[in-house]
Amino acid sequence: MGNFAANEGLSVFVILVWLGINAYLFVQFYMNFLTERWFYTRVLLGDALSWARAPAACLNFNCMLILLPVCRNLLSFLRGSIQCCSRTAARQLDRNITFHKLVAYMIAFHTAVHIIAHLFNFEWFMGAQLYRNSSSLPFVLSQIGTGDNASYLNPIRTDQTNPTIVMFTTIAGLTGVVITLALILIITSSMEVIRRSYFEVFWYTHHLFIIFFIGLVFHGFGRIVRGQTATSLLENKPSQCADQFESWGKNGTFCPKPEFAGNPPMTWKWVVGPMILYVCERLVRFYRSQQKVVITKVVMHPSKTLELQMKRKGFRMEVGQYVFMQCPCVSQLEWHPFTLTSAPEEDHFSVHIRIVGDWTQGLYEACGGDKNETQEAWKLPKMAIDGPFGTASEDVFGYEVVMLVGAGIGVTPFASVLKSVWYKHIQENQNVFTKKIYFYWLCPETQAFEWFADLLQSLEGQMTGKGMVDFLSYNIYLTRWKETEAAHFRVHHEAENDPITGLKQKTLYGKPNWDNEFTTIGTKHPEKKVGVFLCGPTQLADVLEKQCLSHSEAGVKFIFNKENF
Repeated sequence: MGNFAANEGLSVFVILVWLGINAYLFVQFYMNFLTERWFYTRVLLGDALSWARAPAACLNFNCMLILLPVCRNLLSFLRGSIQCCSRTAARQLDRNITFHKLVAYMIAFHTAVHIIAHLFNFEWFMGAQLYRNSSSLPFVLSQIGTGDNASYLNPIRTDQTNPTIVMFTTIAGLTGVVITLALILIITSSMEVIRRSYFEVFWYTHHLFIIFFIGLVFHGFGRIVRGQTATSLLENKPSQCADQFESWGKNGTFCPKPEFAGNPPMTWKWVVGPMILYVCERLVRFYRSQQKVVITKVVMHPSKTLELQMKRKGFRMEVGQYVFMQCPCVSQLEWHPFTLTSAPEEDHFSVHIRIVGDWTQGLYEACGGDKNETQEAWKLPKMAIDGPFGTASEDVFGYEVVMLVGAGIGVTPFASVLKSVWYKHIQENQNVFTKKIYFYWLCPETQAFEWFADLLQSLEGQMTGKGMVDFLSYNIYLTRWKETEAAHFRVHHEAENDPITGLKQKTLYGKPNWDNEFTTIGTKHPEKKVGVFLCGPTQLADVLEKQCLSHSEAGVKFIFNKENF
């Protein structure tokens, strides 16, 4: 229970508060449209009125939230501000994309309810016009405002009106169609399979959010759903006059014809603040992107991994941070996130990029990766950098005991961590709180080890020379191999150094038994908080998070952190 509270307590609280606000808004606005002002509107529409307006209120609230988790500079500022007070609170900001997705799902749900309710509303509106009976209150209400069209209740003005035409010729109808189509495209293109295989599709369709928000702001200006005015309510009380509708406005009656008006548009009040924040965010990004970046070194590593070493005036970083990169000669619009693999102590910053898509392939070719000769410096592409931005790995030196778990290219944030450890010990920095690091790297192919093995060899030699062999324990796992490779490994298994990495620590084959690993670490470090940091796939994250929650040997607490950019 203690581990669950430490890992998930604040997240659960935030989600419950968010769900509670959604529930409150839904119920509150549902009840608001059951009041006397909306009595005549309910005569036409029934319960569909409340079922349309309640999700609209929730949509306003969630559309206010949806932009905030992607304001990277704002989150970095907040993270730095609250980190000194609460590491747990700062860690919640690392789950910004998860919250962004949850809010998007809630928007999709309320949009669906809102649309379905309005489809019923239009059916009732049309039915009231088609049933032409002066003894029918819905028909009488539909005829109000027919002459001057000043105070109508039914937006479908005649029985000859085509509801489809109303949908595409009114502000509310047209903007509703546009924002619904934009939302469908945004959500469908955000699916994991699309995002990983066709990132450009995801990237471009996601920018339909601009059209979505413009349509959202103007959607309420149509004022299609109308209620009785406050003045009219004083003269025509539904409780007294609804049964006398056939004599409304005639001599000798105390009930004049009711007058109706739509609510003033409210959505802009909900979203204008976040929209201004996001515009400021984009201006900051644009300013940063204009600062000159110089590529000082390009290294082509095995397994099609490109290393870029760069410099930018005033660039400051912490371990585990990431930047967004743009290469104008590859794409003028696309920005992609990459973890910094350099240490804060170095005079440059670097990234390692695995070539897996069109954009990375274009960058690879622009840097001369497909050529045999060395690329001249002046021919290297121009780069734009936005960042750096904070991640969970920034907290790594805040724990006395640390577990670092990287999968494949996911080892990159820990390259920065281990390099920084290396520099701190060279400089004999006595302020390092961390006393023990357990490093796990899971990789499916032998070539991927090569670019990182040099760093591990340096660390291994240094720790041995300083008598600190117990400071860093590393376990490298090869998860897939060929038969020919297996034969080679068996022949050289007894060699002093590992045949794959060249390290004294031998490579392990298969996958770790995480239950045993957590039990062993928990037993060795009683009453400690162990920071568990992962950069890897969701499936592995689920496994490690369950282990953190289930292990509490000798009072140890495992605190789970995952990179989420």
